[in-house]
Amino acid sequence: MYAIVEIAGQQFKVAKDDKIFVNRLKTTEGESFNIDSVYLVDNDKSVSVGTPIVKGAKVTAKVLSHLKGDKVIIFKKNRRKGYRVKNGYRPSLTQIQIEEIKA
Repeated sequence: MYAIVEIAGQQFKVAKDDKIFVNRLKTTEGESFNIDSVYLVDNDKSVSVGTPIVKGAKVTAKVLSHLKGDKVIIFKKNRRKGYRVKNGYRPSLTQIQIEEIKA
């Protein structure tokens, strides 16, 4: 059983006990929360597709930790002009674990 959900503006394919990294959420570590924007639920026998969301479906997730991701390097260059700029950042992420999918 899996579901397609929207978390923090991005869509993810999740199943029970999956651990995924999402953009930083405002919840505290160890707290559980519900995701109501479920776009698709696939049981082993049937598929429910929402218009745009599936009515009555929700996914329960638990926040495991807040952390920073790997450094992302941005390098810009214009050839033969002497223009080179190197920049970078580390995205703020939240690791969550999917506890339950209710269709």
